Amino acid sequence: MPTSTGAETCDDLTAVSFAQANFGTVQLGHKARNAALLRLAENLCRHPGGTLPDKLACPADYQSMCRLANRPETTHAAVVIPHCQRTRDLIQQTPNVVLLLHDTTELDYSGLDAITTLGPIGNGHGRGYLCHNSLAILPTTKEVLGLAHQILHVRQAVPAKERLAAKRKRKSRESRLWSTAVTALGDGAATPQCIDVADRGADIFEFLAHEKKLHRRCLVRAAHNRAVQLGHAGAGAHTLLFDHLRTLPALGQQTQAIYNASGPKPERTAQLKVAMAAVRVQPPHNKRGEYANAPLPVWAIRVWEPKPPVGCKAVEWFLLTTEPVSAVADAWERSTWYGCRPLIEEYHKALKTGCYVEKMQFTTAAALQPMIGMLSVVAILLFQLRQANRRPDATTRLATAVVDPVYEQMLRQWRYKQAHAPLTVREFFLALARLGGHMNRKSDGMPGWLTLYRGWMKLQYMVDGVESARRGKRNRDES
Repeated sequence: MPTSTGAETCDDLTAVSFAQANFGTVQLGHKARNAALLRLAENLCRHPGGTLPDKLACPADYQSMCRLANRPETTHAAVVIPHCQRTRDLIQQTPNVVLLLHDTTELDYSGLDAITTLGPIGNGHGRGYLCHNSLAILPTTKEVLGLAHQILHVRQAVPAKERLAAKRKRKSRESRLWSTAVTALGDGAATPQCIDVADRGADIFEFLAHEKKLHRRCLVRAAHNRAVQLGHAGAGAHTLLFDHLRTLPALGQQTQAIYNASGPKPERTAQLKVAMAAVRVQPPHNKRGEYANAPLPVWAIRVWEPKPPVGCKAVEWFLLTTEPVSAVADAWERSTWYGCRPLIEEYHKALKTGCYVEKMQFTTAAALQPMIGMLSVVAILLFQLRQANRRPDATTRLATAVVDPVYEQMLRQWRYKQAHAPLTVREFFLALARLGGHMNRKSDGMPGWLTLYRGWMKLQYMVDGVESARRGKRNRDES
């Protein structure tokens, strides 16, 4: 079973100890229920992929899960709080910068007709949840510490002609998710090393103002060509954000790794240029949220790619940050922070494709929600294994640093059929993909979550078979 990828603030974990570390402090009102949830977590960590019947092939384990999920004490909050608290503890122990990547993904449960409390998703014809995650990572190594917070939101159907004042006051307003998440994470003075990083969906004046109010540090990719005033003194010219940044000359050029989801490698190299300016973002004329009607002093950065490779879309980011940008080196650092943001999209793939979170078949929201929380934590385990393969030391680091030795030994024997040195992380990853049907050819690209899931499930069955045979032999010897 995969373990932590060895971040400076994380211990290497076996499947059992991962469950203990992330669910061991759960409080469900009775020690028997606490123990049952811990056993369930261990089983899911051993079999993360497939539907719940696939994960819990033993009928007794499946029935125990159903009983536990339907207990009123087993709520989404009760399940995720131990893991989120552990993540926050790891953040507190980390002296360097920690990025909190915020993003929302849709969880589709359109087929669960018995659950009437699901909200519209997609084009309005699907039903499910908006799942807003806050993922903590270390930007220098891209190690994943875990989820710091998670919100399951039900989108409300609203009148087509809802007035702006009514929308602004509505508590279920979807744009509140960003502010709600950082409010739950607390005042920035308690975790000064944390930077909230978000994509264009968070380019909301209310969210930026909320970050200022909470003394938090943030970096947001701008989606709107906002009205700004140049400088922070309040005496500069008024202009538009994108228009002004595009007039500024490049202050430098640098090669940077850019996330490349569809290519043969997870990243591609880009030659980027950068420009920066101090601005005051002006509040919208039509107030769309709850905030003080005052300009926000921030730093604006433009990062762009003048000559992208053939077939690649040119990079152009407009970034707004509360972090001072007094030198070109500061601008480049903020650029690398934003370059880490797509990792949360990879996490969502681990949750959906790796853990099959959308394939659960419950008849009540009360049972569905805690299991979403549990699989969200198990997905961290899969994501950590994926990230271990992308570290620079993947070709030299032994696989036993991130997986149980029995898995490494079994996969090594299957792959090479003869004596072979212990596998490195990269060799283990490629062998696992081969077991899942990937041919490991350069033209095939990097294996996806589905391929890795198939490989892991086959490997798990092989390990289970060997362990079952060993138990049978012990029983015969004892008799």
